[in-house]
Amino acid sequence: MRNSTAITEFILLGFPGIQGLQGLLFMVIFLIYILTLSGNGLIIFIVWVEPKLQTPMYFFLCNLAFLEIWYTTTVIPKLLETFVVPKTVICTICCLLQAFFHFFLGTTEFLILGTMSFDRYLAICKPLRYPTIMTSNLCMQLALSSWLAGFTIVFCQTMLLVQLPFCGNNVINHFYCDVGPILKAACADTSILELLGLLATILVIPGSLLFTVISYVYILSTILRIPSASGRQKAFSTCASHLTVVSLLYGAVLFMYLRPTAHSSFKINKVVSVLNTILTPLLNPFIYTIRNKEVKGALGKAMTCPKAHLAK
Repeated sequence: MRNSTAITEFILLGFPGIQGLQGLLFMVIFLIYILTLSGNGLIIFIVWVEPKLQTPMYFFLCNLAFLEIWYTTTVIPKLLETFVVPKTVICTICCLLQAFFHFFLGTTEFLILGTMSFDRYLAICKPLRYPTIMTSNLCMQLALSSWLAGFTIVFCQTMLLVQLPFCGNNVINHFYCDVGPILKAACADTSILELLGLLATILVIPGSLLFTVISYVYILSTILRIPSASGRQKAFSTCASHLTVVSLLYGAVLFMYLRPTAHSSFKINKVVSVLNTILTPLLNPFIYTIRNKEVKGALGKAMTCPKAHLAK
């Protein structure tokens, strides 16, 4: 153990070196945050009030939208603070809580996306058996399992993390409490936690990606066997939005974790983190609605007859 004063707070650097742009970045990110909350909240509302959308696909989409609301909320308010105060301070327990919720919600998002790929596999590859397999009970079990698995994976590591004494460097060169800098500030051996974190990362990210890839291999092979072009287009359109979101999320995460670590690349990693934690949650509502006739139709009805929908 290092002979130093115990840490009671961490300092978030955010994006140093952007003098003169703090006000502009504050307004842009604040606007993105409001749009993210509004867009994802609107998806939940539309699915809730429109009976035609109360299907497994939109049930899982609501789970994803709910996740995105809280996922961004764990990060953006503190990020906005870095633009308006000279030194952004966060207490140690608050930092650990932020890290827990950030990674818990992020882990659950990967699992929900994997579940959504399984739902699309059943809908396209097993269309006749789909209504009997993907029942409301199974939907609830799959969603609950994803949330519980995400919570358990991150909670076990967090319980070990909170027991560590901290007395090292309390400056975190990021805009949220990332686990790496927190571990560097620990005054004890962190090898077990690092190993658990590596195993959890391999289990969740490449594991869910492999599951999704396998699902889409079967989906694409089924679509290619559909004789009519219109039938192939209709089948592919049902999973195009999910595939786009998966590509954005996994692309950003794999870029961060698979790039060779170097001091010169950390700024790029922070920019990619912005894409993952801020822009992707903003884009999801647009990706899922811009070409979705059912959602656009339900949105139009809700806007023209809001009282009738609220009465339901």
